[in-house]
Amino acid sequence: MPPGTPPGARSLHRFANPGRFLRLTDPWMPWLWALALGVTGAGAYWALVVSPADWQQGETVRIMYVHVPMAWLAMGGYMGLAILSLMSLIWRHPLADLTARELSPVGAVATALCLATGSLWGKPMWGTWWVWDARLTSVLVLFFLWLGHAALVRAFDDMERGARAGAILALVGIVNIPIVKFSVDWWNTLHQPASVTRLDSPGMHVDMLYPLLTCALGFTLLFAVTVLARTRAAVMERRVRALEMARARRFDAAQ
Repeated sequence: MPPGTPPGARSLHRFANPGRFLRLTDPWMPWLWALALGVTGAGAYWALVVSPADWQQGETVRIMYVHVPMAWLAMGGYMGLAILSLMSLIWRHPLADLTARELSPVGAVATALCLATGSLWGKPMWGTWWVWDARLTSVLVLFFLWLGHAALVRAFDDMERGARAGAILALVGIVNIPIVKFSVDWWNTLHQPASVTRLDSPGMHVDMLYPLLTCALGFTLLFAVTVLARTRAAVMERRVRALEMARARRFDAAQ
């Protein structure tokens, strides 16, 4: 633990020890993968086979079952990236840098799927693949922030310097999240306003709402377990690199 670590963060550091992290997560990984794939499969069947077509949009509405969860993951994942960046800058969490490093490519994929499915949905609904709408443009900026973080943390030979630079970028980019969320309320846009997270009541029938929430849960579990697996792989890769460097130093010393 680095000198000057706040006492309140010591328990967090105890659980963030890389060796303990590997031991704690190893027995859970098969179960987490099975749960994620099971819930996602159930949600896909419910959404594509059981749920009805929309009376206006027809079968095109089924794009919603991928588009909406990906939009939620793009924003929620970035909030997680910002929290990890804050932990990295303030508390020097041992796993925060590695997790943030492995999170950004997964977040970029989720945001790309959000943009792609939105374009597929927008073509029959709006008559065009893309408009410079406030919501679409702010999500595109979010995609570039994800890509920027993924590139920046890998741009330095010193991984710690790259992590610090990436953390600063992530925290600066957090100002875009309220713009993505509230752009449909602040400006006159083509994109429809929120219909699931409204404070009064969801603006969709339960025959569509429940499969949508199931898909969202499944995709969220897949997102989380993918990041977890990537972080485990990164920890093991760093351990192997450290062993190879130690072996090389011993070999040089023996010469």
